[in-house]
Amino acid sequence: MNEKSPLAVEQEGSIAWLILNRPEKRNAMAMDFFDELRRHFAALDKDPEIRVVIIRADGESFTAGIDLMALAPLLQGEGASFREALKKEIVQLQEGIHAVERCRKPVIAAVHSHCIGGGVDLLSACDIRMAIRDAVFDVRETKMAMIADLGTLQRLPYIIGQGHFRELVLTGRNFSAEEAQRMGFITHLCEDRDSLYGEARSVAEEIAGCSPLAVQGAKEVMNYSRDHGVWAGFEYVAQKNAAVLLSEDLMEAFNAFVEKIPAEFKGN
Repeated sequence: MNEKSPLAVEQEGSIAWLILNRPEKRNAMAMDFFDELRRHFAALDKDPEIRVVIIRADGESFTAGIDLMALAPLLQGEGASFREALKKEIVQLQEGIHAVERCRKPVIAAVHSHCIGGGVDLLSACDIRMAIRDAVFDVRETKMAMIADLGTLQRLPYIIGQGHFRELVLTGRNFSAEEAQRMGFITHLCEDRDSLYGEARSVAEEIAGCSPLAVQGAKEVMNYSRDHGVWAGFEYVAQKNAAVLLSEDLMEAFNAFVEKIPAEFKGN
């Protein structure tokens, strides 16, 4: 019998809950986790009914990070051909995390307990992060004689700034949910998992109530501007708005404003 998938999806209206589903291993990330992450986010990106994705986890921990035992075979070999193959495997793992950021739908992470190593890579690719007070984060790769290679080194400094970022990476130390909030890594701090998921749902519903054309376009422009610079970002947003402005959603927004009623956006 095949092992169960490390991820599960539950749909709640226009919100998809992507659930880390390996609680018996503290949601440690093996190879199939990254394959499934890529597959699920490709499907969520294409699904017109989904407007927001929330990532949460079952079990005692959000994630213990990379499953080193499961990935051990990747580290057994020698020679140039082995190292080239290893590079390709790392790139494949990266693609799983990239799929989170490339998804046009906003992604919210709702974190409890431990979020270690690869978990920070995952969160750094999300748009919004929130946690409960017991959450503990750790970019621990330097303590494991490794270099973080799934996105933390590229994305995290844009979220928290170079000062905090370099200290956390170079020391590999734990940092608490309160510290994560002070540095801007998380934006909502909740008391327990029920309130955390309620807050995540509330933010997701507010996003889902906006025009999906505008929300998805804004995410694309934010990522493009980060990667290509301010002036290229201006050119890109002009092009993007020229494509989006003449929409049924815009007329719906105008009519709702005039009539003082909530807008019902269709994404057209």
